[in-house]
Amino acid sequence: MNKPVDEGLITDARKRYAAGVLKYRQMGYWDADYTPRDTDVLCLFRITPQEGVDPIEAAAAVAGESSTATWTVVWTDRLTACDTYRAKAYRVEPVPGQAGQYFAWVAYDLILFEEGSIANLTASLIGNVFSFKPLKAVRLEDIRIPVAYVKTFKGPPTGLVVERERLDKFGRPLLGATTKPKLGLSGRNYGRVIYEGLKGGLDFMKDDENINSQPFMHWRDRFLYVMDAVNKASAATGEIKGSYLNVTAATMEDMYERADFAHDLGSVVVMVDLVVGWTAIQSMADWCRRNDMILHMHRAGHGTYTRQKTHGVSFRVIAKWLRLAGVDHLHAGTAVGKLEGDPMTVQGYYNVCRDAFTRQDLPRGLFFDQDWADLRKVMPVASGGIHAGQMHQLLDLFGDDVILQFGGGTIGHPAGVQAGAVANRVALEAMVKARNEGREVAVEGPEILRAAARFCTPLQQALDTWGDVSFNYQSTDTSDYAVTPSLSM
Repeated sequence: MNKPVDEGLITDARKRYAAGVLKYRQMGYWDADYTPRDTDVLCLFRITPQEGVDPIEAAAAVAGESSTATWTVVWTDRLTACDTYRAKAYRVEPVPGQAGQYFAWVAYDLILFEEGSIANLTASLIGNVFSFKPLKAVRLEDIRIPVAYVKTFKGPPTGLVVERERLDKFGRPLLGATTKPKLGLSGRNYGRVIYEGLKGGLDFMKDDENINSQPFMHWRDRFLYVMDAVNKASAATGEIKGSYLNVTAATMEDMYERADFAHDLGSVVVMVDLVVGWTAIQSMADWCRRNDMILHMHRAGHGTYTRQKTHGVSFRVIAKWLRLAGVDHLHAGTAVGKLEGDPMTVQGYYNVCRDAFTRQDLPRGLFFDQDWADLRKVMPVASGGIHAGQMHQLLDLFGDDVILQFGGGTIGHPAGVQAGAVANRVALEAMVKARNEGREVAVEGPEILRAAARFCTPLQQALDTWGDVSFNYQSTDTSDYAVTPSLSM
């Protein structure tokens, strides 16, 4: 066996590059005195070391394995500016209330990353290290992207502000609905659902994540029937309408073909699923930018790596990457619906989408300040198990710049799809009017809805059907932070 070495950093080349194995902290991946620079990419990892593994050594290993290290010292380091290329873990603290878990802060020199490439950024930060044996689990909790790197990305092709101008809709959340059932409808019946939802008062209808081009309805038929419905509903209501046409497909060539056809038919928006990958997402963002289209992102599959607290990637990080990559809409949680989401944590996701400068906010899971360098804003989408009876909660939680999508809460209305859309539009406008009059909608919301329902039978039917429906489960992803005097004021 090799002779044990001291725990400190080894700088003597005769010892450092001798055959053998050194600890990561000895190789330069730990520096408690390091002061992060404005140009550094900063990451906060939640690490759970194996029994007997020192947390500082585990943090150094994360820094090493996500930058330049391997399991043994290599003499070819001396052919590089290795001190610059090594990531540096510089702070480790126990996670409050979570025994055996630690927060580890790691800084990466900007030179490690390709300009404007989320694929390269993620290959570095979440590559091999998540399979590293000395760690039971590791999670990327948050990231600070320096302005110098933000400026290499194009961001959303349209953005929240320009989208409102194109749609001519201001002063309220936008309304949408997902066509249900997700699968099985013919193109003609699918188009009928779209028409009724939009004519009843919705701004958008949408495809769901798994409707692509199946035998019961190929994509071309769907696009034709949907756009016929959109055009007729726009003519009937005098409002600009849209429907998210899902162009997710097996190849980029297929995706471009579908997107081009949607554009030729006059659609204002196309949709992709998160599962297509970062390269495809950035490619579609470029296509939308060239064609003046809105890009809707369905976060299909995100829960496979965002939901568990100890291992994976937090959705706040995914949201930051998607804003850089260039999406205009992003499903970001409802807090009150059927899908996972602690209200404070979900508000943190919304901040990431809509802020010009995101401030550190530990209760909302935001560990870093983030300057977005005037990158366009993303419109967050609340979708999944919500209904008209929750309108006051949604408006109070998320404000105006959000799309509220009621799938079953529209399509499942006892009087039909159009009645479901009417119920949602009336509930929204009644709540916005009350809010603008200075009423406290979070408290008075149920009363406001009941009053509006006296003059709107579809809303009364919606409240009678879903008024008591809620999904009250313990959230699995809440923020862990220590209360300090500045936070408790």
